[in-house]
Amino acid sequence: MRYVTKKRYFIELSYNGTDYHGWQIQPNGITVQECLDKALSIYFRQTIISLGCGRTDAGVHATQFYAHFDLIDIPDQSVQYSIAGINSLLPYTIAVKRVFAVSDDAHARFDATARAYKYYLHFDKDPFKLDRSWLYKGNLNFDAINEAAALLLNFTDFSCFSKSNTQTFTNNCKITAAYFEKLDHGLVFTIKADRFLRNMVRAIVGTMVLVGKGDIEIATVANIIESKNRSNAGQSVPACGLYLVGVEYPYINDKRIEL
Repeated sequence: MRYVTKKRYFIELSYNGTDYHGWQIQPNGITVQECLDKALSIYFRQTIISLGCGRTDAGVHATQFYAHFDLIDIPDQSVQYSIAGINSLLPYTIAVKRVFAVSDDAHARFDATARAYKYYLHFDKDPFKLDRSWLYKGNLNFDAINEAAALLLNFTDFSCFSKSNTQTFTNNCKITAAYFEKLDHGLVFTIKADRFLRNMVRAIVGTMVLVGKGDIEIATVANIIESKNRSNAGQSVPACGLYLVGVEYPYINDKRIEL
């Protein structure tokens, strides 16, 4: 009787999401997961189905993303030296950074204890920011949007920022950081939480823009959150400016989200 050795691995990658219909495999468009699974399956010569740390929507980018997958009868040394080979099978818009062994019950999605996103917007037309930042034509009150962003830390139920009809058991999230910073000719919004709802960050930024334009008062943000009604919040801003920039796990100690 042949003994089969099965081991679980984490893979860290980054990607430019412009050309993809999000992370998760879809029936009607190419996705990051589809490209990754195909490359892994070809390289290791066995069918591999990865599971990601979350679901990024179409056009959303990631500078750090984790997924896990299982391998059968592949020596650890072969896996350690697989990065160049896997990358050669991937589009240039997807890059594998490292692959490492984890415990058999490690889970890329459920074991994550924190995630962080950044949203970039710029005020002047710039061809080098196309599909990588949102061109906002107007002025925003920087102090007002930062004061409004700080209110997010006082709440846990963010139903008002969640996409409708999602299959989630709770809309509660613990936000630990939320602030805007000035860039040359633009702004970046950073937010960190234990979990995020579908479309949550883009809806938050859209609401902050209403504050920055003066369309709503800072205090109104608290009322919107308490209403738990998506129609009361601002419109979702375009996906092109959104980046998943960090994911934390209790057993990955060599890199924490730096904000």
